[in-house]
Amino acid sequence: MEVLLAIAIGTLCGSGVWLLLRPRTYQVIIGLSLISYAVNLFIFSMGRLRSDAPAVLTGQTGTLADHTDPVPQALVLTAIVIGFATTALFLVVLLASRGLTGTDHVDGQER
Repeated sequence: MEVLLAIAIGTLCGSGVWLLLRPRTYQVIIGLSLISYAVNLFIFSMGRLRSDAPAVLTGQTGTLADHTDPVPQALVLTAIVIGFATTALFLVVLLASRGLTGTDHVDGQER
């Protein structure tokens, strides 16, 4: 399971970097989104890959090793909301820039 997750994170990050280096702004935005997904998966995996483990609740017996860490889940949920808002802002700026310059290239010049 860990190898599959590492391959998925590496693929998302590599694809995101490749798209960041493209000349069009829409591809840059998609690349930033892919990198943010890779970072979210990485943070989520830091809470240990455990299934059927309860969250830390008061009144339960056992050690902390028997429970799932809820902090990475909360961080990823917050990162998803912030990433969605940032992507929406980038798309608005992209549309305004394309309307003003007439092109969607990052440097403003067609090749």
